[in-house]
Amino acid sequence: MHAPVLCVYFAEIEQVNTSKMGRNNFFQFKQFIVIQEKAAMKVGIDGVLLGSWARLNGAEHVLDVGTGTGLLSLMAAQRSGAMVDAVELEADAAMEARLNFQQSKWALRIRLTVGAFQAFQADKKYDHILCNPPFFDNSQKSNDQKRTQARHSDSLSLKELLEGASRLLAEHGKMSLILPADKELRLFELASALNLYVVRITKVASDESRTAHRILAELCRKPAELLESDLVIRDQATGEYSAAYRQLTKDFYLAF
Repeated sequence: MHAPVLCVYFAEIEQVNTSKMGRNNFFQFKQFIVIQEKAAMKVGIDGVLLGSWARLNGAEHVLDVGTGTGLLSLMAAQRSGAMVDAVELEADAAMEARLNFQQSKWALRIRLTVGAFQAFQADKKYDHILCNPPFFDNSQKSNDQKRTQARHSDSLSLKELLEGASRLLAEHGKMSLILPADKELRLFELASALNLYVVRITKVASDESRTAHRILAELCRKPAELLESDLVIRDQATGEYSAAYRQLTKDFYLAF
């Protein structure tokens, strides 16, 4: 049974006056804007990394799981000609995602479904599934229920995410996600149990002096040689964003 669909191929664009918003209430990218007044989780490096890193070439149907304010869906729409389905459980985030989709130049290619991913049904298989999942399961929880839901895996565990992806992924499809570095072994274990294969890993560190704190991972249905790489976000000596990070995200950030 389909969860209620709030946004299906919008044709009329509602304009928002961002001049009246505080500086943290929206984020301006080169080709789109993300309104984030009410959503618990704001635009962050993790989402921008994933949306820039995922290999979307040839994708016709993309699924964004836990879209939040719609960042990954908008990035996918900018980088491809795909039809994009976005799923979001939290009502305020979904409302802002809907607005962000309406205001973008890709409104006719993005559809929003409000509800739990575990109950999401589709009449198609997806060429690419994207997710910046809630991945804190032992850290102290916030008093803000929306922020807790967005950050903690109670609402969507890694196992449930991969099970859903396995159900919805096309035979040739790919899945891309970002996780804490200490979840790498668990990812391989869960993927193996579902006949999914991790074929690409990028380990992300704040700078050259630090160990990786995130992994970007790509999975598919067929085994292949694992491609591994490293990425540092800032140069330790200067504190400036690294050349590799700038190159990866240059189509999005205004500063690059």
